[in-house]
Amino acid sequence: MKYITQKQLSEKLEPINLKTLIAQESNGRMRIRLLALSHIKDGADRTQAAKYLKVSRKVVNDWAKNFFNHGIHGLNEKPRSGRRSKLTTAQLSELKEYVQSHSIKESGGRLNAETLVSVINEKFGVKYSKTNVYRLLHALNFSWITSRSRHPKQSQEIQDDFKKIQNNIDQKAP
Repeated sequence: MKYITQKQLSEKLEPINLKTLIAQESNGRMRIRLLALSHIKDGADRTQAAKYLKVSRKVVNDWAKNFFNHGIHGLNEKPRSGRRSKLTTAQLSELKEYVQSHSIKESGGRLNAETLVSVINEKFGVKYSKTNVYRLLHALNFSWITSRSRHPKQSQEIQDDFKKIQNNIDQKAP
């Protein structure tokens, strides 16, 4: 393992506009890594950069080494292992289709997490909590944003007629 000098690191950082990269970055962890490199580029050593960012010097050394060896892409997080989903890929795609087909109801109402918990339990025999249902929906590229539900007796024609009624605000003062 070869030590990377401050001069070597500064030379490699010179052509990169770190301030722009930091401003464009949405991942907070990646921003911290880029900030560390920005401090180093501005003349701080790795110990000072670690103190500025309140992280350990070893972590800053690792970031610098990864950047030096692999460029900006070396700073990206590696995929993490974790508990696998209890549902298979086929079951996840079936769940996605269910959510797409049942999220908008003509009769009004909304699809909620409690409903999905029971649907997953009935269809696939797997128990999930509401929190994990939200996590699953996020993994399936759904966002939990809902609009106001539609009343079953709502009529577009009646709404349009109501908009045509003049009131005092619509009348211009002479």
